[in-house]
Amino acid sequence: MLCSNNSTSPLCSFGSPWPDLNDGLFYNDAVSTSSDSGLTLIHFYSSKHKNSAPLQGWLQRIHNGQITIDGEVVKEPKAILRDGMELVYHRLPWREPDAPYLLQVLYEDDDMIALNKPPGLQVLPGGLFQQRTVLMQLQWRASKGSSSLAIQGSHPVPVHRLGRGTSGILLCAKTKVAKTSLAAYFADGTSLIGDSSNANMEQSKTRKISKIYRALVNGILNQDKIIIKQPIGTMRYPGVAKGLYVASPSGKPALSKVEVLERDSQLNQTLVQVEIESGRPHQIRIHLSFIGHPLLGDPLYDVGGQPMCFDSEHEDESFAEDGGYERPAKPVPGDCGYYLHAHQLVLSHPTKNEVIKITAPLPSILRTQAETEELM
Repeated sequence: MLCSNNSTSPLCSFGSPWPDLNDGLFYNDAVSTSSDSGLTLIHFYSSKHKNSAPLQGWLQRIHNGQITIDGEVVKEPKAILRDGMELVYHRLPWREPDAPYLLQVLYEDDDMIALNKPPGLQVLPGGLFQQRTVLMQLQWRASKGSSSLAIQGSHPVPVHRLGRGTSGILLCAKTKVAKTSLAAYFADGTSLIGDSSNANMEQSKTRKISKIYRALVNGILNQDKIIIKQPIGTMRYPGVAKGLYVASPSGKPALSKVEVLERDSQLNQTLVQVEIESGRPHQIRIHLSFIGHPLLGDPLYDVGGQPMCFDSEHEDESFAEDGGYERPAKPVPGDCGYYLHAHQLVLSHPTKNEVIKITAPLPSILRTQAETEELM
């Protein structure tokens, strides 16, 4: 049965408690003639997958019997690889960090579902979070037949991401058609930024999706409205294999429209509304810190849109119990503590000729005084 999308009806929630341990993971590789044949097992893994573990960590995994060649466990690091061999590394089950599991349904029909994601829950698998994700809860819900998903045989998937510490609206597609359309909405909005042609200016006025966030920032913003056009790129950073997103002159175009909702001089903080017309990773956190007002409680980004800790050249070669790298001592993008909420989403329905507006209830700390009094 679908949850009601009637604004007068109570919202429903779903979610299953996380098992103590996840199922572990299996990573498959194939030996190719051109580059891999003739390498030793340890050379293959320590060079091809050096972001997963240091040399000593891969030696430990091999000695533990966690790697098979053509289905047979191999504990000899110097075993020679030949063309066509199939390699499998088994990452043993582990207890993932604590994370909430209940998800509130804000809107649902046969094409899509909009969830109110709590802070602390990751959207897609990555790093230490392979099971404790929104995607896993959606898959469990579909398999249990708790909605029309099981009947349709559909597999709902998120079509965009929210940071682990960010709460609010997460849009998910339930059909291939909806997934294609919704993903295009997000991609189109980002692609228009940076192109000032008249055609694209007109297109931006009729964009098919609009995203509005609430955020609480350090300091008092003097201007009531600010448009931030700072490009966003990457830099090397320990614990972030693909690089950390930061404010960068050579980065990709990004645009955020900031509006002050309430200033608190006593606490030296400002409540703002942010509409983003592009979807760069960590865009709001980077843009607000770039103008000198990082999100309150953000452990990573400092004034200027840069990380609080640089030292990007240092690499820690120590390894954890499973052979992988120890968690970095410095803050990383998934760390929580800041106040950012995807509050409203307006979009053209992917299959119906109508505009849908979805609102996620505000956390108390992100309400204006008037909004708090109205609720009371």
